[in-house]
Amino acid sequence: MRKIQASRITEAVAKLCMEANFKLEEDVQTSLEKAYETEKSPVGKEVLKQILDNSDIASTERVPICQDTGMTVIFAELGQDAHIAGGGFEEAINEGVKKGYTEGYLRKSIVSDPVRGGNTGDNTPAVIHLDLVPGDKLRMYVVPKGGGSENMSRIAMMKPADGVEGIKKFVVDGVREASGNPCPPITVGVGIGGSFERCAQISKKALLRSIGSSNKDPFYDKLEKEILQLVNKTGVGPAGLGGTTTALAVHIETAPRHIASFPVAMNINCHAARHKFIEL
Repeated sequence: MRKIQASRITEAVAKLCMEANFKLEEDVQTSLEKAYETEKSPVGKEVLKQILDNSDIASTERVPICQDTGMTVIFAELGQDAHIAGGGFEEAINEGVKKGYTEGYLRKSIVSDPVRGGNTGDNTPAVIHLDLVPGDKLRMYVVPKGGGSENMSRIAMMKPADGVEGIKKFVVDGVREASGNPCPPITVGVGIGGSFERCAQISKKALLRSIGSSNKDPFYDKLEKEILQLVNKTGVGPAGLGGTTTALAVHIETAPRHIASFPVAMNINCHAARHKFIEL
């Protein structure tokens, strides 16, 4: 049984919280640069230029790329032959969030009571999704999720007969109604199947995939490309000011479902699609 010290987890999470807010991953940066080259609208092109300039400033000066530094979401895969030593797993992660958001001077946005409010003061607790997997490694994806894009997410318990056309309509209508609120160009995560809660979870997990990557299933790869084309035909455009680049990518994750249920969920990332990864 391999031991992973809780302190290593804390340090890793703290570093990733800061890095995710300061510097976009290469796949996002490259996609924005390609969008700038291909955008047809002069206004949309200017918005993309400002987004790229903002990204450069954030990276160079190590300041947040957005004033909303997000709620920390962690997707973790823990090998069943690994043992967390020197502290609890969730405590180690939350200590890392606390350290990262404090030392990085990142905005703390979490309220302890959803109705009565009260800021926790350190951006904890994180939302943690944990999967047990073979091996002795710990892999973590740190995803700071801003409120603007998160608020545009939606879920529907559709009829099985709604099928592919129902999925397309659900996503395109959702993007059109969201308009400029999630700060496009967006990345769209789509969850299909599972239960009510599983569907929402995998729609967010779909955002972990690198922009530009292909779905391993040719059927869903084709569907992703079809929906992306439809979304970009809505004309919402960068910042919602019109143009041909409303989304950089559509990613689909699926799960087996009950024969009578057809849940579909959509989770949106803004143009600052923040995500960082580490393996311990």
